[in-house]
Amino acid sequence: MDPPFFMERSRNLAKAKTKFVCGSCGYESPKWMGKCPGCGQWNQMVEEMEITGKPKRTFMHSDTVMDKPSRLIDVETSQEPRVETDLKELNRVLGGGVVPGSLVLIGGDPGIGKSTLLLQVSSQLSSKGSNVLYISGEESVKQTKMRASRMGINDKSLYIYAETNLQLIHSAIENMKPEFVIIDSIQTVHHPEVTSAPGSVSQVRECTAELMRIAKMNNIAIFIVGHVTKEGAIAGPRLLEHMVDTVLYFEGERHHTYRILRAVKNRFGSTNEMGIFEMKEAGLEEVANPSEIFLEERTKGTSGSTVVASMEGTRPVLVEIQALISPTVFGNPRRMATGIDHNRVTLIMAVLEKRVGLLLQNQDAYLKVAGGVKLDEPAIDLAVAVSIASSFRDEPTGAADCLIGEVGLTGEVRRVSRIEQRVNEAAKLGFTRVIVPANNIGGWAAPAGIEIIGVSTVNEALKTVFGK
Repeated sequence: MDPPFFMERSRNLAKAKTKFVCGSCGYESPKWMGKCPGCGQWNQMVEEMEITGKPKRTFMHSDTVMDKPSRLIDVETSQEPRVETDLKELNRVLGGGVVPGSLVLIGGDPGIGKSTLLLQVSSQLSSKGSNVLYISGEESVKQTKMRASRMGINDKSLYIYAETNLQLIHSAIENMKPEFVIIDSIQTVHHPEVTSAPGSVSQVRECTAELMRIAKMNNIAIFIVGHVTKEGAIAGPRLLEHMVDTVLYFEGERHHTYRILRAVKNRFGSTNEMGIFEMKEAGLEEVANPSEIFLEERTKGTSGSTVVASMEGTRPVLVEIQALISPTVFGNPRRMATGIDHNRVTLIMAVLEKRVGLLLQNQDAYLKVAGGVKLDEPAIDLAVAVSIASSFRDEPTGAADCLIGEVGLTGEVRRVSRIEQRVNEAAKLGFTRVIVPANNIGGWAAPAGIEIIGVSTVNEALKTVFGK
């Protein structure tokens, strides 16, 4: 006996059910939980609708051929040249230029200049004869044209497309066959087979996976703009950063003109590279020598100020570390740090108190890296220790002194890497004395007109700086 019509129809209909997805790691659960079992984060579970009984389709290129597994020794490769932009700072962060077929994720705060940077890069790439497709999901075509006119952009090979449907975006890419594609932004793009709202964990994950397939199959370099959370991390599941080839963070204060482009992941170049830009009315301009920018407003002859040569990827950068030590009126002294890890500051203060004899347990400590730079390498330890001691003793450091070195828990000053590049950068900016670990001396030639002093302990470094 045949089943009734309504029973047969109900079998073919898709069923909807509710699931909860972690916004941090993408963990799925049938019920809400305060703490995610996958990543341990609190209050990250978001409710989403899931359609079951309906197979999901993926968009495949029409010319796609299923290859068989090949032996690694039989695979032939050709060295494809990178495509360089007119912004040398961007080329440095990307590892030498844009790699064809790569997927690059750029994140940053709202209004920091992500769209301006990518529109400027699109113009530079199209001026070299490449077809560039700029897909805007947040602005209309006329609004994008107004911003391009303000920046003086009017290229024939630059195409603008205002769309958020991934299926239509894929069709436009197949018909146009561009060399470069910009998606602004991934949170506005939605997959038609995914029922959740645009910007949700499922949508961001599925859309990024589809764009990755498009980039690899068609050898198209795709730039994706990603929003950030209030903590500063890129919104969406953590899996998003693992899927792409390169992750760039665009940082800077909205009330200042300088912007920092930092690479935290790069499969085709060095990580932790940094590029400095200045925001102007006509767009972004690169800063050739960032050390001068970070030190141009330094006040000489004041206590609590030191200069350190830090490595940002392959580039040495001189920055100023400021410390303010003042007596506390409360039982627990405050420890605040901007641009430096709070735990590192606490550790160095404990070393100064135990090994040097500075009574810091009843002192408030405030430390800052001037210029908005974030330093996380061990070579800044000695400069932090000297700046704290300078503010505590209220004695200024030498205006032409630069300090480099890692501090151990026993008070020793340990060697650091790339000491020659750091010293050369200090010599370029007119520093006449550089205090380095004693184990770093030897095996390289110091530049003319600069004095290199090796120290083995923090006590020895303080005697060298203050002369007592």
